[in-house]
Amino acid sequence: MWQILLQKISPSFKIIIMSDRSTIIPMEHAFNHKAAVQFIFFDRREFQAILNIYGKMVAAGHWKDYATSGSKDVAIFAIFQRASEKPLFRIIKTPSLRHKQGAFAIVSRHGQILNRGHELEQVLKYFDKKLIRIVK
Repeated sequence: MWQILLQKISPSFKIIIMSDRSTIIPMEHAFNHKAAVQFIFFDRREFQAILNIYGKMVAAGHWKDYATSGSKDVAIFAIFQRASEKPLFRIIKTPSLRHKQGAFAIVSRHGQILNRGHELEQVLKYFDKKLIRIVK
């Protein structure tokens, strides 16, 4: 036995044909299972703090471009002087390290950890010394 369902979508109707053997799983139940991979990203407050320092450094002429990346283990904000090069700096968030060295780190182009800590604002103070210039 087949059923025809009509769903109202905007100005038109969508027709769905189903059999008795069809299983409907509501979306909220589908995402509760562990099969869905959770990705790590910067939250709004963290991203705003990063973009504030990024804007200052762009205005000073030090940085030109950025890229973001998220995976199941880390979130990365990469900073470039030119888009065709390796990133000058990478701001990395690793939540699994939050109880050890701290979840946030600044890594140089060569892989050296320049600053690490529990609070992103404290870690980003590393870039403040690059903004200071002597004015004649």
